[in-house]
Amino acid sequence: PELSEEPPAEMVKMTKSKTFQAYLPNCHRTYSCIHCRAHLANHDELISKASVLFVFFSFRVNVGCGPAEERVLLTGLHAVADIYCENCKTTLGWKYEHAFESSQKYKEGKFIIELAHMIKDNGWE
Repeated sequence: PELSEEPPAEMVKMTKSKTFQAYLPNCHRTYSCIHCRAHLANHDELISKASVLFVFFSFRVNVGCGPAEERVLLTGLHAVADIYCENCKTTLGWKYEHAFESSQKYKEGKFIIELAHMIKDNGWE
């Protein structure tokens, strides 16, 4: 099949580092990497903003995961993997791979992004 010369702008765009970056729809408020402005998450995917240091998301884009390791966090022992911006490689937070306490199982598969690495984009007043 024939490839188009440019992908649709609302889906992906070639960046200077020659990697593809996913873009979230403009109709939603989004959070972006403060270092390179790559989209990270849609505000609709925000689960909790109970902390002044980080937010809890169920979905993200342009984020890679490192290997999981066990860490003792404030809420107990978890297997977590550091997450990073796939565009600029900045460590952003972590992903909960496994919770050892039954009361913390709801966190599995969810992402924590530290506020220091995010900026609000698209439609914030």
